[in-house]
Amino acid sequence: SSYARNQPAVFAVNGVIPGWTEALQLMKLGGKYRVWVPSKLAYGARGAGRAIGPNAMLIFEVEPLEIVNN
Repeated sequence: SSYARNQPAVFAVNGVIPGWTEALQLMKLGGKYRVWVPSKLAYGARGAGRAIGPNAMLIFEVEPLEIVNN
């Protein structure tokens, strides 16, 4: 959790799950969002390691702080 680390998460939009790509396009800087990502837009039947089981819906709390174009 970036909240627990007290550090924002930094990532490239083209390196995230499809649900994030869709959600980020709808967000505005400074807004606060709760995002539910269905399994088919996340990790699907394969899951992701031990933390995310097969067919899991993911829930995120997101606050966009900055957009950097590279």
